[in-house]
Amino acid sequence: MRDFHRRAKSAKFVAVLLFGIVAPAIAAEAPGRPQLYTNQSFIEDVARPPSLPLSDVAAMFQFVLESLPDRVKVYPTENYFYFWFYDGGQRYAGNIRLGAGSRDHGKVQFHYAAEVTEWNKQGGDTYHAALDQSHGVSVQKVAGLAYRVSYRGRSVIFELNDLSKMVPPPHLLGPDERYLGPIFDESAVRFFLVYNARLRIFHYVLDETGPPHETFFSPTATDRILIGRRTGFAFYRDHRRARKILIGVFGDNVGLNNYYDGPFDQLPENFIEGESLRSAMIEAKPDLAGKIDRFGGFLGSTNRYLIAPYLNYSRQSELLVFHTCADEKKLSATSYYACFIKDHGSADAQQSRVKKISVKAKNTTWHQRQIREERR
Repeated sequence: MRDFHRRAKSAKFVAVLLFGIVAPAIAAEAPGRPQLYTNQSFIEDVARPPSLPLSDVAAMFQFVLESLPDRVKVYPTENYFYFWFYDGGQRYAGNIRLGAGSRDHGKVQFHYAAEVTEWNKQGGDTYHAALDQSHGVSVQKVAGLAYRVSYRGRSVIFELNDLSKMVPPPHLLGPDERYLGPIFDESAVRFFLVYNARLRIFHYVLDETGPPHETFFSPTATDRILIGRRTGFAFYRDHRRARKILIGVFGDNVGLNNYYDGPFDQLPENFIEGESLRSAMIEAKPDLAGKIDRFGGFLGSTNRYLIAPYLNYSRQSELLVFHTCADEKKLSATSYYACFIKDHGSADAQQSRVKKISVKAKNTTWHQRQIREERR
């Protein structure tokens, strides 16, 4: 589960720097020279004396809209537009969300809070509001995936990310798998969300139909595991299909709720066909029946069912159990894909074999050598 209100405490990195500097667009969208960032602008922002009415949510919403250009692009597929700013030496992070289930009803979510850090995971004061016409906020659809948000004479068009033509190549899916939709993560990494109906498990498969916006390295023990140098996302090169399956995200990023905390919070809201997502969730966890909406949100709650089959790792050596499992020669073709979920054995009885293989891997000399190397 995930609490949407916790998003306001996010340390998500810049979507727009509110003091006049627009963050660079993704190269594939707007090629050009890279943006230059300077320590001078950072220091001057930090040194600026307190001036914002932080406890006045309406005034802060006005401040954010007035700080944005007339049109912005919302890349993440759960329709969060992230921002951050400094006030009185403190960094605040927040977002405007045009949720698929509420924006056509004229509602927008607004969050901001003092950022969470490794040394202060409590963060600070959190502010949240669901805004609509009763607050003087107008949300109007101006095109298929474009919405004009207006307040006190200021209007901004939020262009949502149209991934309707983003589909996996035919070779990418196995006979037991269903494609649920495209994901554009706030890390700028794209995924295909896939459901294995036989094993009742989910996979995030790397979308390589375009630039991955990442470079990779492998632990010395195997080239089957690839780790993103920027994101820390760990993938496994599938033995059976030409694809990479997400197996891990760096645990510290999850704790900080930053841009690299994994794709669990960027489901393909705008592109879910009918009941496909809810049906898959209920197949995987039958006791969800009657408790979630078609987006996986719990009825009467701000929480959503969590799809996170990958491991939150702290050491590269923790990822090796996936390889030991997948490389097992006696493993049946049916059980093979159960190797790529963090809690082996939970989906069905077939996976109990996979769990035993993974546990055994922790005692190998190779695994222990990797741990010793990392401690040096």
